[in-house]
Amino acid sequence: MIAALHSERILLTGASGYVGGRLLSRLQLAGHRVRCLARRPEYLLPRVQPGTEVVSGDVFNVESLRHALQGVHTAYYLVHSMDSAGDFEKADREAAENFGRAAAEQGVRRIIYLGGLGEIGAELSKHLRSRHEVGRLLGESGVPVIEFRASIVIGSGSLSFEMIRALVERLPVMITPRWVSITAQPIAIEDLLAYLVAALELPEEGSRTYEIGGADRVSYGEIMREYARQRSLRRWMIPVPVLTPRLSSLWLGLVTPIYARVGRVLINSIRNPTVVREPAALQTFAIRPRGVCEAIASALQNEEREFAETRWSDSLSRASAQHDWGGSRVGSRFVDSRCRHISALPASAFSPIRRIGGETGWYYGNWMWSMRGFFDLVVGGVGLRRGRRDPEQIRVGDVIDFWRVELFEPDRRLRLAAEMKLPGRAWLEFEVQPLESGSTIRQTAIFDPRGLGGLLYWYALYPLHVLVFSGMLRAIARAAANDQESGAVASLKGVPR
Repeated sequence: MIAALHSERILLTGASGYVGGRLLSRLQLAGHRVRCLARRPEYLLPRVQPGTEVVSGDVFNVESLRHALQGVHTAYYLVHSMDSAGDFEKADREAAENFGRAAAEQGVRRIIYLGGLGEIGAELSKHLRSRHEVGRLLGESGVPVIEFRASIVIGSGSLSFEMIRALVERLPVMITPRWVSITAQPIAIEDLLAYLVAALELPEEGSRTYEIGGADRVSYGEIMREYARQRSLRRWMIPVPVLTPRLSSLWLGLVTPIYARVGRVLINSIRNPTVVREPAALQTFAIRPRGVCEAIASALQNEEREFAETRWSDSLSRASAQHDWGGSRVGSRFVDSRCRHISALPASAFSPIRRIGGETGWYYGNWMWSMRGFFDLVVGGVGLRRGRRDPEQIRVGDVIDFWRVELFEPDRRLRLAAEMKLPGRAWLEFEVQPLESGSTIRQTAIFDPRGLGGLLYWYALYPLHVLVFSGMLRAIARAAANDQESGAVASLKGVPR
């Protein structure tokens, strides 16, 4: 049966979104035949594996849907219009009707849809009411629908989790409106994806709705406290009886990455309890969702692993890789990455990087590095006095002034983890990539702030960091060019380097 499932074509909508992007990876890893519907295929193409189709289309264009749904057995519907500038309920309604009609015309056997929890009634928010209506309209097409209704999704990058993260990281004291006490049943992104994939193996027995959630029923306030505990942050919450959705959304727009229009829709949804009332999912699927503590820990651990494995040059297109990108935000971290092209070969380009610190110094603003080391000593840190074990050779675990070598690939990559006193954690990474005519040196400074103090530290020192890091990269490039020239001269004279 599983082999037959893998031979059937799956259409995935929303593949460029948060859940859809992660579901795409799961489906590809499992060997499914996947076709993605995208308004801008050029944005999605670099992310798909060989064998995965990407077709141009829009849920508001019925003809494009007919083309995308040809030969499809199962279609995932992960589309919503919450950030629409107009009437999002009307947009969601039109999109669902178009999709259902086209799916029925093309003989699609099943639609898998992700909606939202919330008890149906007069007090249900427009967003959740629309989510329920979409599921109903898809079912009215005549195509069987497997509808999952979920609460908050816990995972790095999800809308709710990023809102919680931003509030806790930035505000030591929070004036909390009433919605902070509303009960939810958060689900980890891993468990949500497990349900979506497992639905492919359900027998074709008509439409069904499954309410899914994690193991715990908690308030938003409790989620924020747990996040703060795992990040070792002390936070105080002061409840206030009245704070309108409009004021709450403006507040979110000031202190979180969520802009006001989306924030207003989100706040209106949060006022409704979103808990599982029907246990059918636990009876049907062999999935036992984790609790909120484990879900938050998993989100932070996965982010840590993905971040550590990221090669910043791989994250850039070939065009943008030629430029600097400073001040970016990745999860809770700030990233300042700079690139330099030189004519030297990779070994020469990496040579000054290998010798960095100790007696060699930091290539630019050594007096500023010395001052930073002095202040570190004053507050009980290690300062610059440790130097380095060997002026030429490096191995993982070595000390380099107030850094420690976390990763070392000869002539290719060096990552240093800061051991100075900081309101957060910091890394400094260098990577050399070969070019047809020389090399690229990419230098990346990474800072993971802890609370408001960490944010203030980053923003206060950012102008100085720009000066130091840009100067350091220029000096490293010059040193690499000199090394290349010295090597060439030595070769001409027959003198071994």
